[in-house]
Amino acid sequence: QVQLVESGGGLVQAGGSLRLSCAASGIIFSSATMGWYRQAPGKQREFVASIAGGGTTNYADSVKGRFTISRDNAKNTAFLQMSSLKPEDTAVYYCNANARRPLFAYMASYWGQGTQVTVSS
Repeated sequence: QVQLVESGGGLVQAGGSLRLSCAASGIIFSSATMGWYRQAPGKQREFVASIAGGGTTNYADSVKGRFTISRDNAKNTAFLQMSSLKPEDTAVYYCNANARRPLFAYMASYWGQGTQVTVSS
């Protein structure tokens, strides 16, 4: 059973910061590519950031310089540190894992349930 559990969302004023966490279980975390996506009301889900098992990171242009993705392999947890938040960052944020499960040979994509981030102006 694969589980991705996000936490850390909430309401923050523009210019503020939040740190999202994604606790993973049921996957081989150390080799997983972990990502964060977001979906605002009426919009499609969009890529925010990702971090590969080796630590390579990628960011959407809209969050570069403001958001930082990281991981703690000892705790099977990925993080998204969000700073200088803007009202347009308001969305449900989803954790994603492209990973293998123990004893399975193939990679698959898994999603968390999402956590709401609301930035007030």
